[in-house]
Amino acid sequence: MNMNDSIAAIATAHGVSSISIIRVSGDAALPIAKKISKLQNIIPRQAHLTSLYNAQDTLIDQAIMIYFAAPHSFTGEEIVEFQCHGGMIVAQEILDTVTSYGVRLAQPGEFSKRAFLNGKIDLTEAEAISKLIEAKSVDAAKILARQMKGELKEFVDESRDALLQSLAYSEVMIDYAEEDIPDDIIENIVHQLDALTDKIEKIVDASYRRRGLIEGFKVAIIGKPNVGKSSLLNALLSYDRAIVSDIAGTTRDTIEEQVRIGSHIIRLVDTAGIRESDDTIEKIGIERSISSVEDADIIIALFDGSRIFDEEDEKILSIIRNFHEKHCIVAINKSDLELKLQREELEPYAPIEVSAKKGFARLTQSIEGLLDSIGESEEMMLISARQIEAVDLAKNAIFEAKIPLLEGELEFFSYHLQEAVKAISSISKPYDSEEILDKMFGEFCLGK
Repeated sequence: MNMNDSIAAIATAHGVSSISIIRVSGDAALPIAKKISKLQNIIPRQAHLTSLYNAQDTLIDQAIMIYFAAPHSFTGEEIVEFQCHGGMIVAQEILDTVTSYGVRLAQPGEFSKRAFLNGKIDLTEAEAISKLIEAKSVDAAKILARQMKGELKEFVDESRDALLQSLAYSEVMIDYAEEDIPDDIIENIVHQLDALTDKIEKIVDASYRRRGLIEGFKVAIIGKPNVGKSSLLNALLSYDRAIVSDIAGTTRDTIEEQVRIGSHIIRLVDTAGIRESDDTIEKIGIERSISSVEDADIIIALFDGSRIFDEEDEKILSIIRNFHEKHCIVAINKSDLELKLQREELEPYAPIEVSAKKGFARLTQSIEGLLDSIGESEEMMLISARQIEAVDLAKNAIFEAKIPLLEGELEFFSYHLQEAVKAISSISKPYDSEEILDKMFGEFCLGK
C-alpha cells in the first residue's frame, strides 16, 4: 500500500438508498473526474450536475459531482465526490470505471488515515468520527461532536503543557544547580502535578460511568423463576422473542437483544431465573445470569407481587446489594393480582409496580429517565480503551515521578515525567522532545 496512490471507495452503506456517494482522493482524482464527466472546467466546491460515462463511453448515470481542491479537503489531497442514484449497481459501475483508470480501492479507514497524516485531523478527531457512526444515543452523538470540535485535544494540549512546564523546571534545576532557584519551585511542581492527577482521575471515572452512551448500555433483567422476566423482554421488544410459560425455569440461557428506549439504544438481557437447582443445565444458565449482572450497566430486579417474599427473593436482593455501584431499578410485577409481597420487604429500594396485562410503561419511563440523567452531564469523557489506557499510564508515571522529585533525584523525576508526556501525547499526536527546549527557553530568562 503506497500512500501516494490515488484511492477510491463507495462512502455510503451497502444496500438500496436514494443516493450513493463514491469518493476519490489523490492526484488522479481531478483528471479522472474530467474523463468520466467530459467536463473540462470543474470549479472547486461547486456542485456540477453532469452525465457520467464508463471507459467504453457508455452512459452510466446523471449525477452530482463536487471537486475539493487540495489542501482544502477532508484528506488534504485532491478529492472528487460523485453523488449518484442509489443502489449498488450504479455506484459499483462508477467505482469500477474509476479504478479502471489506475485508482486503487481504499483500505478500511484509509481516508481518515490520510487526513491524520496530512494534519487535517488528530487521533482524537479520527476516533470520534469512527465512534459517531456507531453512536447508540443522542447524548453520545453530542459528546462525539464536541470531541470532533477539539474538546479532548484541548485537554491533551493543556495536560502536555502542564507536564512540559514541570519538566522544563526540572531540567533548569539540573543544568543550573549553582544558580539561585526559587525555594518554592518543587512545591509548585507538586501542586501542579496533583491538580493534573485529580483532573485525570475525574475524567477516567466519568468515562467508565458513561461508556454505555457510546457502546450502548447493557441492561440485565434478573429475578427468581417465573416472575415475568421474559414477558417484560417481549413487551419491550414488541414481539415474542422469549418463550413464556407458567413452568418455572423455562428460560435456561441468557437472551440478548437491542431495543430503543427514548433516545438510547440499549442491550437488553433476559436471564435465567435465579434459584437453587440440581439441574445441570439450569445451573449453567444461573451462572450465566450472575455473569450478565456483573457485565451490566443497569440492573432491573423483578419480583412477583402475587407471591409472598421468600428466600429466593432475598437471594435477588443480596445480588443487587453486592453490585451497589451499579444503577438498579426494582419492580414488583403482576400488580394486577392480589399483592402479597410487602413493599417494605424491598427496602431501601423504592419499587415500581408493573403488570404484563396493564403494561410496563412506568418501568420504561424509569429506564429512560435514568439513561437521560447519565447523559445530561457536560463532563468530558474518553471514548475508547486506548484513550483510557493512555491517561492511566500518564497518571501512573506522574505518581512514580513525585517520589524522586521529593527526594531531590531530579534525573529520575525527569525520566518518569517524560513517560507521562509520551503517554498523554499518544492520545492526539506523537511526543516531540524539542518541546522541552521550547518550554525551557520560553519560560526562563537565564542570561546565559
